[in-house]
Amino acid sequence: MKKVLLLSFLFVLSIINSDFTAQTYQLTGTPVINTTGWDIVPSASATSDFVQLTADQTSQFGAIKLSNPINLKYCDKWKVEFDFRIDGNGTTSYGRGDGLTFWYLSNPPTGFTTGGGLGIPANANGLMVAFDIFNNSTEGQMSKVHLLYGTNNVPAGSPNIEYNMTANSTFHSPDLNPTQPFVGATYKHVEVNGEVDPANINNWKIQIRIDGVLIVDNSFAPSGGAIGMTQGYFGFSAGTGAASARHSIKNAKIFIDKVPILQSTITPFVCTNPATGNGFIDLTSYANQFVNNPSNYIITYYVLGNPTPIAFPNNFQYSGNTTITVVVKDPTSTLCDNGDGRIVLNPSPFAADDATITACNNNNEGLAYFDLSTAAVTTQPGVTKKYYPTLANLNAGTGEILNWSNYPSAAGGTVHVKVTTSQGCTDNAVITLNHYPVVTVNDATLRSCFLENNVSMGTFNLTNAPVTTQTGVTKNYYPSLQDAINGTNEITPPQPYTAPSGVVYIKVTDANGCYAIAKVTLTVIPPVYSEILKDKIICIEDKTTLDAGTGFDAYEWSTGETTQTISNVGVGTYWVKLKTGDCTVKQDVKIFASEQPVITSVDVSATTITVYANGGTPAYQYSLDNVNWQDSNVFTNISRGIHKVFVKDSYDCEPMVVDVTVPNIINVITPNGDGRNDVVDYSALGNKLNLVFNIYDRYGAKLHQGDKTNQYKWDGTANGRKVPTGSYWYSVTWNENNKTKTPVKLTGWIMVKNRE
Repeated sequence: MKKVLLLSFLFVLSIINSDFTAQTYQLTGTPVINTTGWDIVPSASATSDFVQLTADQTSQFGAIKLSNPINLKYCDKWKVEFDFRIDGNGTTSYGRGDGLTFWYLSNPPTGFTTGGGLGIPANANGLMVAFDIFNNSTEGQMSKVHLLYGTNNVPAGSPNIEYNMTANSTFHSPDLNPTQPFVGATYKHVEVNGEVDPANINNWKIQIRIDGVLIVDNSFAPSGGAIGMTQGYFGFSAGTGAASARHSIKNAKIFIDKVPILQSTITPFVCTNPATGNGFIDLTSYANQFVNNPSNYIITYYVLGNPTPIAFPNNFQYSGNTTITVVVKDPTSTLCDNGDGRIVLNPSPFAADDATITACNNNNEGLAYFDLSTAAVTTQPGVTKKYYPTLANLNAGTGEILNWSNYPSAAGGTVHVKVTTSQGCTDNAVITLNHYPVVTVNDATLRSCFLENNVSMGTFNLTNAPVTTQTGVTKNYYPSLQDAINGTNEITPPQPYTAPSGVVYIKVTDANGCYAIAKVTLTVIPPVYSEILKDKIICIEDKTTLDAGTGFDAYEWSTGETTQTISNVGVGTYWVKLKTGDCTVKQDVKIFASEQPVITSVDVSATTITVYANGGTPAYQYSLDNVNWQDSNVFTNISRGIHKVFVKDSYDCEPMVVDVTVPNIINVITPNGDGRNDVVDYSALGNKLNLVFNIYDRYGAKLHQGDKTNQYKWDGTANGRKVPTGSYWYSVTWNENNKTKTPVKLTGWIMVKNRE
């Protein structure tokens, strides 16, 4: 049978990443197939949801393939699925066409030439799986699967894989037409699985299933041009030759499981040591830029074009432009190794950049403290830096700055840095040290009125302290300067803040993190009392005036009056609120009732009354008529009877008054029974309280007591016997019948004349 060879076709790649562990190249779609990523070569065409490789005509050829090669060098396994259909009217002489082929070729067809079969060009190298429906020996219809892993070069002049019998590289199935005819209106589903044969890593184990039925399961060795093949093109082709049939495919999927990498090319900065012309680099340090968790993989490094792995990738020496191939293998699965990684080494001169860093001149101390390592003198990783105060120090290697993380400097200072790369390249740079603008603050004073319950304390709102006019700042409050510097013992909240007179400190911080500290003097305004408003003593029946004095801004009395003075106030407790500035003090004042003097006792002697007083406020004054007053407490020439005695103290209040009885005074008795002057008789005082009448001899011995039993009388006897004629002393005491029960004492001498 005559067949025409497929010569060339192109494709556009369509990639779908599934979980980043598999790549799938697809030719699918419904209701219209999506051919984006594929090139169709006439007479193939996209129709509905399938690709028609040939129409139902003679001498037709068609193909479709991926345009970019797929490198299976590092793959442990791959898989291809597709559906094919061969139908049509056929021809009288040769029936329905030739069949179609799935292939992976290192030299895909560039055009069609006469010869070959199933659209496969002569001398094609790679893997070819043909679904053949024309028996070239009998020229009848059949259904056979042919597989070739080699070169399509047999028979010479008109190669056809049906006739290639290269040992270990080919397979030819029996005629499947009785059970699985390839010709018909129904699509057949094909699965081709390939993986490296563990028994011989140069071989591929190939499995082919048609509608789930295993047709091929063998290990195939490459032969001819397939030996050493590192990449190829997946595709499909078909031809009708002198026969006629429509060849169609759809739902084509090519699965290439491959270790995913984060990026394919890394171009680090590298340089060569001017002294040697060489550089060294740790290639393994870039592993985490290719894959996450590099320890989960086996990573091998090659100089591009050299198949021998680099023995010491952690200390690789280079001298000029060098490209390193990075192969990533997952030892725990059957993922393809990924050899797409590249480390491109293009040595260039190293230069450090001058830089400026800025720090805070806190609290305007004149110095700022710098972390010199923050100066952006280079973006290269892995460099070492040494800092010096002058270029001369740097050149001499002396005076290295060791406190580079906290280096003090005035504004405009400079530091010289020597930067050395991991490859040994060096350059110098100048770091200029600038200060941020100073945070401007002013000391301030806050005043507070005293607390009523503790006049030494006041309540302050620290946020009101006018320490700065800058905007965009934050304020923190501290009890001491050291606390403000250290940021310890912060006062929270800053209002209300209760404290005595003293100082606090406010730390003002701007957007750059720079700060200044202001001192705030706290002054508790003491209470201002009236110096003239004093407690008073008045007579209980009197009224008086209270005067708070001048100099206050406002007055408020407990009586409701708002004047400096209030009048016509009597005994009681009062208060006044005195306002001075913003502060008000409450001052209490009391008006006391004068203590009235008390007549403690009265002595009566003949025609004399002597009054004794106590209490009140001396000096006392005395009167018998509340009109005429005397300083003396003795009244003379008093007549017999009841007299009123008045006493008042220096406050001249209503006087105290008592009634005093001056009894009939008996000085001589002659107890001779004649009925005249026989007894001493004080019975007239019997209505007085506690009346007692006693007689004493000249030596003070008590001879007689007059009381109710003897009706307050004495007849000149003692113990039933007459006393001798002579003078005797007597004493009469009682309490007046008033509310104070004033005691009265009457004393004197009495002459007794007894006839013997």
